[in-house]
Amino acid sequence: MLVRLLYVSRPAVALNDETLDAILQASRKANPPLGITGLLCHSDKVFMQVLEGGRETINRLYARIANDPRHQDVTLLSYQEIDERRFASWTMGHVNISRLNPSILLKYSERPVLDPYALPGHVSMALLEELIATASIAGR
Repeated sequence: MLVRLLYVSRPAVALNDETLDAILQASRKANPPLGITGLLCHSDKVFMQVLEGGRETINRLYARIANDPRHQDVTLLSYQEIDERRFASWTMGHVNISRLNPSILLKYSERPVLDPYALPGHVSMALLEELIATASIAGR
């Protein structure tokens, strides 16, 4: 059974490009054999990640993330059983939210900044859908 999980967290320490690259490289190496696909949106203050895959695999991964000291304020935004993957093309795509056109963010929130803690999960998913539609996703 396939599931899609969306969560948000704050980095425990300031992010730099090297740390982010290491996270993405590790995900892109580990995810294919586990059947995990997804997308990581980030700024210097927040991570928002969607993960797709088998229910048990995604549940175990989320539990690891929730207990990882590099994450703070881990909050589940959405969890659903799915018939098909929406993020099948990415072992872990990524979007630097601070580089997006502010009008995309403003479409989904009160201000042109990403604050998934203040948005319903379905609104955050709509933003991710728009990022796919506008080819804003980098990586593979």
